[in-house]
Amino acid sequence: MKLSVIIVNYNVQYFLENCLRTVEIAAKKLGSCEIFVVDNNSVDGSMKMVKELFPNVIRINNKENVGFSKANNQAIRKSKGEFVLLLNPDTVVEENTFLNCYNFMKKTPDAGGLGVSMVDGRGIFLPESKRGLPTPDVAFYKIFGLSTLFPKSKRFGKYHLGYLPNDEINKVDVLSGAYMWLRKDVLDQVGLLDENFFMYGEDIDLSYRISLGGYNNYYFPNARIIHYKGESTKKSSINYVFVFYKAMIIFARKHFSQKNAKLFSFLINFAIYLRATLAVLVRFIKQIAFPIVDLIVLLTGMYFIKEYYEINIKFTDGGAYPTDIIKYGFAFIAGTFILSNLLTEAYRKKHKISNLIKGILLGGIIILTSYSLLNESFRFSRALILFSILWALLSLPILRLIAHILNISKLKGKHVKRIAIVGSAEEIERIKQFLKETFIEAEFIATIDACPNGKNNHEIEYTGRLNQLKDIVEIYKINEIIFCSADLSAYSIISNMSSIANQQVEFKIAPPESLYIIGSNSIQNSGEFYILEANAASSPENKRRKRILDIGVTLILLPLTPVLLIINKNRIQLIRNIFNVLFNKVSWVGYHWKDDLGIQLPIYVKGVITPYEFIEKEILDKEKIENVNYQYARNYTISKDLELIFKGLLRLGNSPH
Repeated sequence: MKLSVIIVNYNVQYFLENCLRTVEIAAKKLGSCEIFVVDNNSVDGSMKMVKELFPNVIRINNKENVGFSKANNQAIRKSKGEFVLLLNPDTVVEENTFLNCYNFMKKTPDAGGLGVSMVDGRGIFLPESKRGLPTPDVAFYKIFGLSTLFPKSKRFGKYHLGYLPNDEINKVDVLSGAYMWLRKDVLDQVGLLDENFFMYGEDIDLSYRISLGGYNNYYFPNARIIHYKGESTKKSSINYVFVFYKAMIIFARKHFSQKNAKLFSFLINFAIYLRATLAVLVRFIKQIAFPIVDLIVLLTGMYFIKEYYEINIKFTDGGAYPTDIIKYGFAFIAGTFILSNLLTEAYRKKHKISNLIKGILLGGIIILTSYSLLNESFRFSRALILFSILWALLSLPILRLIAHILNISKLKGKHVKRIAIVGSAEEIERIKQFLKETFIEAEFIATIDACPNGKNNHEIEYTGRLNQLKDIVEIYKINEIIFCSADLSAYSIISNMSSIANQQVEFKIAPPESLYIIGSNSIQNSGEFYILEANAASSPENKRRKRILDIGVTLILLPLTPVLLIINKNRIQLIRNIFNVLFNKVSWVGYHWKDDLGIQLPIYVKGVITPYEFIEKEILDKEKIENVNYQYARNYTISKDLELIFKGLLRLGNSPH
């Protein structure tokens, strides 16, 4: 057996499927290869998919998440290959990658481990393809940004070895855990992965032990992979900072002298708490900045409106509004606008002016409804409330536009998709239909013949050929390219991505016969499924938002119940739904459940309305239901719930699905 490929999976079914497709092709090129998938208790149907689509893959199912090191070791102990490859599931390998690596290792007996050239989902070279050992001085340069300022320096650029050419074979200190090609007899000599490292750091530790064992690690650019860079770990998050740097401390204590280990630990701990403190502080300031400014603007404007109205219109002969009533009334009005804007996501990093308008109008409805329910003695002035709503509608959008112009924050404009689909006529038509069914609207779609010389049967009128892709991107201002992997080799996909690589163009890969498209932004954020975008409904923040929305909408609907009873046929169920939503037994919007759905979704209470109800269809389609449910689960927004509730006013008496 030449090679044992080991992939540790955790809830990335669609990346795993795409990875295994390319691994099987590369394995056939090499011959005599076994493939392991070790699953760390995923709940997304990963292993069911492996069993059905890749029956020759050896499966190891863990009943808990045992971590990266232990999971790899489980398969290494069972492996029979002369070489072992530790491979991330969020990768795509070229057809000749295994063969080229095998040939290099066979003629390079001092090579204990091998890493390859990696590009991210946008075709940009990943510097972690080659790394230096994180000694105290290297860690210091990395932590305090000197390695970023001077990436090509032999002194400061040691962390990513930026002074070594990206296209030359070189000895390196550290291999990336995303792709570690290892000599099995060297592993027998130096030991397997250290299971004290749950995640991160184990690749550094093993690479170092290979060097201590008298072997070299090599960076080998004659083989390439796409690595979606494990963004499911959210490398900018506080959790990642703690986990990664704590792993570095374990490494230092294990391999450095006591003096150097203490220095290293001090630097790491300093970096952890400095970055954590700054991150929390910056995040907090960013989150409260606009609500605080809005509150000040609203209260200031309302005060001057009140002063003018009081003196010139209401009390021309003297007198004034009761101080306490005005004070608490204005606080309630301004606070309601802030809360309603939170509900409509008007305080997200990037938002639309329409989110803000919706929030103000929602706040206005809540304020007017609440005012009408007040005791007569507490009603100070309906006119002031209306003027306050008008002031909010005028001042807050202007404030956002000023912030946008000054680059303090950015408004989210309509992202116009200009897509190029590269493939055969059959695959292009399939992807076009897929985009249509998943609500992806494109201003322009270019069709690119997957055959460079245009030798395919022209069943459709192509915009151009594959060797013209770069020009087509420039001329037609393409901002998204979808490669049909049924018609293109991984080598061709990676080569074209690398030749175009820039931040303005996104790349996606459409596997054959699959209901998903691998995206370029992240392994978890807008990648698994074309329609599975970044804002997962299962996040604690969105669970809270959804619950607040349900309660808020119900309170708004209560005064409108007489009207709703007239327009809804099932009046008794409508009353039940209102109370069940209040007591969290159902939600106004939820999944469209079907007994034989082969998917696993975050568990929620049942919904009265489902997104699937608003799609044109003749019969219940299992695959479409799965698509729409996934879209709702992974691309959740409050504004979408509000839109569905508004569209479904006549369906609020439905029995929960």
